[in-house]
Amino acid sequence: MQSDESNPSLPRRFPTTHWSRIAEACDLAAPGTREALASLCRSYWYPLYLYIRRRGYQADEARDLVQSYFIRLLDGPVLEAADRTKGRFRTFLIADCTRFLSHQRARARALKRGGDRRIVSIDAGEADARYAREPGHDLTPERLYLRAWAVTLLEVVLARLRAEYEQTGRGAVFLRLKEALTGGPEAVPYATIAAELDTTEGAIQAAVYRLRRRYGALLREEIAATVARPDDVEDEIRDLFAALGS
Repeated sequence: MQSDESNPSLPRRFPTTHWSRIAEACDLAAPGTREALASLCRSYWYPLYLYIRRRGYQADEARDLVQSYFIRLLDGPVLEAADRTKGRFRTFLIADCTRFLSHQRARARALKRGGDRRIVSIDAGEADARYAREPGHDLTPERLYLRAWAVTLLEVVLARLRAEYEQTGRGAVFLRLKEALTGGPEAVPYATIAAELDTTEGAIQAAVYRLRRRYGALLREEIAATVARPDDVEDEIRDLFAALGS
């Protein structure tokens, strides 16, 4: 995956509150609402594209269907019926997209109404390249959607964290410290990073600790915007990391 700087389809962060924007979206003329929802579409196009592809659609048709679905989402009555109390935003999105795919007539109307409109820019080469890298095993479309959702969310969190470091002139430090985020067997030793940054191993250890804490806080903030209750945040984190391991 390209970084957020080189990939215009990936914003620096998800809209602050997905469900709040959805709740307010019945008044699409309200300042900032359409822009926030369009940003939401730019974030989630690939999980939905992957889901549609694995439902048996070809690449060009899947790209058109993603565009048509987002047009329907922004122009139709779907947003008025969305209910935050019913659960998680990712669940609402895939359930609604599934209904969209199952109604051929509604899909045709959306295509006709949308014409040449494009809610989100989808590069055919990028979409095909990403799809080719997906696991070859027999995961269901729903599981692949969840996995792509998790990857996208973590990329956005990492982009936010990087932006914070760059704003304080520590972009180069972030690039070295992020390799130690996971703490896995391939992580660069703290002593190596310390030598490169001309500091002590203890200082790097403390910096990585702060980085991980901030990463966790940003992750919880992003997830809190997509669930119905604060109590759901930890469950959602577990589900998303489980999806990454599938």
